[in-house]
Amino acid sequence: MNSTFDPLVGQVLDDRYEIVAKVARGGMATVYRARDLRLTRAVAVKVMRSDMGEDDEFAAKFDREARSAAVLSHPNVVSIFDQGSSQGLPYIVMEFIEGGTLRNKISRSGALPTSRALELFEQIAAAVAAAHEAGVVHRDIKPENVMLTPRGHAKVADFGLARKVDSPQVTATGVLLGTASYLPPELVTHSRPDERSDVYSAGVVLFEMLTGQKPHTGENNYQIAYRHVNVDIERPSERLAESGHTPVEPLPDYVDCLVLGATGRDPRSRYADGRELLQAVRRARTEFAATGGRDNPALAAALLPDAPPEADTQRIGPPPARPRPSTTGLTPPTVTAEPQWRPAAATTPEPAVSPTAPSRTPTAAVTRTHSPVPPTPEDEDHWSSPRSHRTPVFPPLHISHDPVHRRRRGLLAILLVVLLTAGAGVGSWWWMSGRFTTVPTVAGLNETKATEAADANDLSVTTSTEYSETVAKGLVIRTDPGPGERLLRGGSFTLVMSLGPERYPMPTVVGEQRTDAERLLTSGRLAVGEVTEEWSETVASGVVLSATQEPGTQLKPDTPVDLVVSKGPEPIQIPNLVNGDATAAREELKKLGFEVKFSEENSTAVEKGKVLRQDPTSGTGKRGDTVTLVGSLGPVLVTIPSVAGDSVDDAKKKLEDLDLVVDVVNASSFPIALNIATGTDPGEGRSVPVGSKVTLYFA
Repeated sequence: MNSTFDPLVGQVLDDRYEIVAKVARGGMATVYRARDLRLTRAVAVKVMRSDMGEDDEFAAKFDREARSAAVLSHPNVVSIFDQGSSQGLPYIVMEFIEGGTLRNKISRSGALPTSRALELFEQIAAAVAAAHEAGVVHRDIKPENVMLTPRGHAKVADFGLARKVDSPQVTATGVLLGTASYLPPELVTHSRPDERSDVYSAGVVLFEMLTGQKPHTGENNYQIAYRHVNVDIERPSERLAESGHTPVEPLPDYVDCLVLGATGRDPRSRYADGRELLQAVRRARTEFAATGGRDNPALAAALLPDAPPEADTQRIGPPPARPRPSTTGLTPPTVTAEPQWRPAAATTPEPAVSPTAPSRTPTAAVTRTHSPVPPTPEDEDHWSSPRSHRTPVFPPLHISHDPVHRRRRGLLAILLVVLLTAGAGVGSWWWMSGRFTTVPTVAGLNETKATEAADANDLSVTTSTEYSETVAKGLVIRTDPGPGERLLRGGSFTLVMSLGPERYPMPTVVGEQRTDAERLLTSGRLAVGEVTEEWSETVASGVVLSATQEPGTQLKPDTPVDLVVSKGPEPIQIPNLVNGDATAAREELKKLGFEVKFSEENSTAVEKGKVLRQDPTSGTGKRGDTVTLVGSLGPVLVTIPSVAGDSVDDAKKKLEDLDLVVDVVNASSFPIALNIATGTDPGEGRSVPVGSKVTLYFA
């Protein structure tokens, strides 16, 4: 809302609350976002409208809102921090909620999913229950008065119509106090609000969350109120079926019955108070979460309160015509009253009216003036007689007119006035401030010292714990409510004690399978960081090789821990080195990580120093595997023997015994062959490979 032209924006109320911007404007007050200069926090300040400042009734409502809500301390109730008056305008300081209202939510989204509606309604019911336990009836439960935080939590606000249950009834019969769409029938007919009235209004809110529509509508508030008194609220599922709307989630029978149990026209057919309503919605929500929205007739029947023996909700008819004011201003006003009919007796006839007795017959119109005419004897007889069968007749009082008695009565009257004035002053002090105390500042103290401070302020304490990075273990982090907040004497507040820095030990994950290591980290309130993989010749695949934190190290929650996981032995491609240099082949295999088994053999096919064979010659292996190499020694060599002078046959046999191929050639020109060997080629003493060809010469 634009606050440029609002005169309060920029001002500071009571040297403490700096008005920052206008948030909303209502019928009796304007709400601003402000900054508490003393506690440096954002607050909401509700300031009564200037045109209402002289209206005592509105001022009383304004004061009642602060007093009613101040006794409540609940996470689903908007907290009241302070109250005061500045420049003649009363104001209330309350918790500032960043977010919108439930009305905004329904207007944007229409019908809510059943689970979400039950979740929000449980929080609303919890706030109503807390108010009822404190003896406060809200009387104006509606979506506009339910704030939704950015996290989706509900907080009930605006106790402007709230009152203590045992406070005097100040609303005249027939005055529709509250919002007509959420008004219980009994407030229309006889204005008797109690806990069941809030239950009815809350049930209407649940109906609207489930359907996106109000149960009763009309052209004006009177028509709406008339329907609340005379027409039952239907089941939400029936309304959705009538409108042709398919709900996002199932709407089971027990949720229908939850609405009916809260919105019965007869108060006796509703839940008795907010506590019963809260128990019922929790049962419904638990069942919905467990079954996904299937009907449960047994639970539906259990959620309906027992029907009253006889419904006695008063029905209302068309509004009576209003009397028109006098236009002359000269005659006294005339009040026309409806006849006050009495039921006729069943067995006793109506007695005749005596001419000397005052008439008991109801008159249709009575004219009252302000003329000082003394009463007639008939009037005296009339006022001394009971006006109805319920009006008692008191005996006349005989008061002495003796001067001494009059003086004594005067002194007694003065003393009584003094006592009443003193009592009223003390009572007013007690009601306004005496019954309240404040939460002491105990942050940084140990529990014993904080408890002593609470005792000194007539308060008791409960404790809760949480971790803190800045407050040492065993000291108070903060209180709820905060320091300086007002509480009823004898009340309690919560000490939030420090457990010190939140730390968790690093588990042993090296040697564990990856899935087990990750589970150990997450169950130990740590986080799994970056996971990398490496080859390992000694650790099987999937096993953690290392982590960035040492076992037992104390770490902050959700600290990421990086892991290195084994991929197992690295596969190595085996090269084919056959016919290659044997020495170079051995070196290459060793560099790749293989063990080499080397041997040598003679070979006529592969020259000496080359690889004759390899096993294996292809595929992959891993470091440390063995590869067998066989090197060639070349062919086997033999020495040519001396054959000169031997016979040809003997010489040939010597050569052939050496696996040589012998070619016999006659090298003599003598005509007669002597068959005597003369030599060989290659010659005697030469080394030649086995199988080589040798020429044998003879003469």
